[in-house]
Amino acid sequence: MFTDSHCHLNFPDFAGQIPQIRDAMAAAHVDRALCICTTLEEFDGVHALATQYDNFWASAGVHPDNEDIEEPSVERLVELASRPKVVAIGETGLDYYQMEERKGGRTVADMEWQRDRFRTHIRAAQQVKMPLVIHTRAASVDTLAILKEEGEDGTGRAAGGVFHCFTETAEVARAALDLGFYISFSGILTFKKAADLREVAAFVPLDRMLIETDSPYLAPVPFRGKTNTPAFVPYVAQQIAEIRHMKAEDIGYTTSQNFENLFKGVTKS
Repeated sequence: MFTDSHCHLNFPDFAGQIPQIRDAMAAAHVDRALCICTTLEEFDGVHALATQYDNFWASAGVHPDNEDIEEPSVERLVELASRPKVVAIGETGLDYYQMEERKGGRTVADMEWQRDRFRTHIRAAQQVKMPLVIHTRAASVDTLAILKEEGEDGTGRAAGGVFHCFTETAEVARAALDLGFYISFSGILTFKKAADLREVAAFVPLDRMLIETDSPYLAPVPFRGKTNTPAFVPYVAQQIAEIRHMKAEDIGYTTSQNFENLFKGVTKS
């Protein structure tokens, strides 16, 4: 019934716990999960989850904020995308959050390496015709501009994809939708101070919406501060249901259908 479109089950937080996580998912009627890659070094671990379990899938990519790791090339990403059960490129995008504090006083101009990496992912996704998993934080203007420059306009050679863990404004959501992208909401939607984001969730068309956990991060209320798992994604659906005056089960069904429509290699488990 429910699908977690973005989680990190290979992270150390979950070492040795996958059977219990899967049991909790089943109890919560969470049928599937997309395991997201954030470095090439971790790809084998992410991919192993997808190949070992029939209701897990994988992406291939390098998070925009990761440094001192293997830098992706179009050729390398294309090769990884050819592996069984890989259905997306990413997560990729731009992250300028707390840039000065975390990056040694860097400016936006100093972040060209992120923009180059982002373009590499876009070109690989277009080549293999797989959707992009977009991460953008404090960088939405540049994120949208680069997508447009690289031909992401919802037609032709565009790869499309999803803006994951969306926390931007309705204007950014509208721009992403205009480019053919989906919008994914996480447990942040349940936070007390997320009223503006709930307004965005009321605006985004249901047929362009996904839900996710981004686990182990961002556990929804009433589990905030605890380790997040895919079993908690129904709480995101419940929040959207309250906003849209619907049933959580209907949100789960619709977003699961959207998941299948976007990630073409995914089948019903």
